[in-house]
Amino acid sequence: MEGVEVDIDKQKNIPGSDGEHKLQRMYGTQRRAENFYNKQVLNYLNERMCGFVNEQDMAFIATSDKKGECDCSFRAGMKNSLYILSKKRIIFPEYRGNGVMASAGNVAENPHMGMIFIDFSSTIGLHINGSASVVANDVADNLLAEMGESLDLSLLAKGRRPEFWFSLDIEEAYIHCSKHIPLMRPIDRDIDWGTDDVVKKGGDAFEAKNCARPWVKEAVNMKP
Repeated sequence: MEGVEVDIDKQKNIPGSDGEHKLQRMYGTQRRAENFYNKQVLNYLNERMCGFVNEQDMAFIATSDKKGECDCSFRAGMKNSLYILSKKRIIFPEYRGNGVMASAGNVAENPHMGMIFIDFSSTIGLHINGSASVVANDVADNLLAEMGESLDLSLLAKGRRPEFWFSLDIEEAYIHCSKHIPLMRPIDRDIDWGTDDVVKKGGDAFEAKNCARPWVKEAVNMKP
């Protein structure tokens, strides 16, 4: 839409929240925002985005519960397990973890999910936002079979089946500014996927085990 003036207040279905648009007016950034919406934001994955996602090994996932209380989590091994079903839908497995199921629990109450993939070797990032749901293994197997795909259980988590899958219907996809992404290179190391070894999982790195908690009434030797 280069060279076309767009009135954000009048254009229907423009991306972004009411809060975004209000602050854009307040701080005079409407023109810059308009330019970004109309040149960078899509409601699907284009071919270049699909290629980028397929090469990424990790992603950060943001969810919130029905009260809007947020959680941001990290997933690795995405390159071997995330599947692009269409330009509007992706699925990826959720393996055994600490049993809390914070992300899935939030999705059960509030389907909104935000993901960001960052390639630190090229300093490019991609946001993908949409509506998520929890999908059972048999459903995911059928979806993959329709594509002629199947999950290679040898790649991740000691050959274990996923606990379930996340399905994300894409509503927004757009680039993340690269100017402040640090340039890094991966270092080869052995990763014990799916381990239950406490030390390999990080142990008590933040010495939180013996700290006081408001939901524990009685505790011995707890730190303040």
